[in-house]
Amino acid sequence: MGKLIDEFRKGWQGEAPPSLGLSIAFAVASLLLATLARWGLAQVRPDVYFTPYFPAVLFAAAFGGLRIGVMTALVGGVLGVVVNFDHTFPDRARFVLLTLYWGVSALTIWGVEHYRTMLAEQRRISKRLIEEEDYRKVLVDELQHRLKNKLSTVHAVLHQVLHDQPQVWARIDPRLRSLAATDDLISRIDKAGCDIRDLLISELGPYGHVRFTLNGDRLFLPPKLAVTLSLMFHELATNAGKYGAFSSPRGLLQVSWTVSDDRLTVTWDETEGPTVGEISEPGFGTKLLKSALSAFDGKTEVSYLKTGLHCIMQCRIPRRE
Repeated sequence: MGKLIDEFRKGWQGEAPPSLGLSIAFAVASLLLATLARWGLAQVRPDVYFTPYFPAVLFAAAFGGLRIGVMTALVGGVLGVVVNFDHTFPDRARFVLLTLYWGVSALTIWGVEHYRTMLAEQRRISKRLIEEEDYRKVLVDELQHRLKNKLSTVHAVLHQVLHDQPQVWARIDPRLRSLAATDDLISRIDKAGCDIRDLLISELGPYGHVRFTLNGDRLFLPPKLAVTLSLMFHELATNAGKYGAFSSPRGLLQVSWTVSDDRLTVTWDETEGPTVGEISEPGFGTKLLKSALSAFDGKTEVSYLKTGLHCIMQCRIPRRE
């Protein structure tokens, strides 16, 4: 009995097509209920012949498909003509009503079948998207695992090469460890989010904690926004290490953030860095900074001042689910 109920549930929800026997049994039950309803209506209106069979056609087609729906419509029409709850006999008017009943039933069956086809396609696409998402997660996890192994290998090789140069190793070792900690943080925030201060410390830590200051209250970032900002902070920090404040011995960075209602504003200020020369054509990093926050109703403004790079990031903070 439990297996039958489970098959009925899956068939009704469209998860799996029901067996032919169950579909026929459902159609017969629908016709019996429709005939019973017709008998009840006949106590008030004896001339109601086909109307109660419309719901039977609808439910039978939705449950069993095209063939079951057509069968139900045909049998319902025959019952409407043959079965009488009064002393009248079928006349021309009843056959006209029979034609109208079959016409409306045909439209009903077509609409239900069209809906079933769309639902099946939607389920197929959803299943494919879920499979693609699962594959992406496996691939990303594998890439993160390989990256972590490569970083560990680089760490071990450098430690072996620089074992007789402890001063150089003392400068390299914490930076490599910070990079590894940043990769671990990004893999975690993709699932749970993180605090903006922890994210900045993780990204900027490899350049030395005395090189930057953070101003702002504790603020939890939802996963998608946290990953997006981590990419932007990484791009800005990389540029600062190559061309900006972190490439100069005296260069400093100040990052501040404020929240007004659901709007976040992050200000990135570099000072005491090299003089900004001619600005090259926008590359991938600049395009990333300009467009990354569009999904959060945000924007990014980048200015190259004499004191250094000045960047303002504004966006909406999504509500936590």
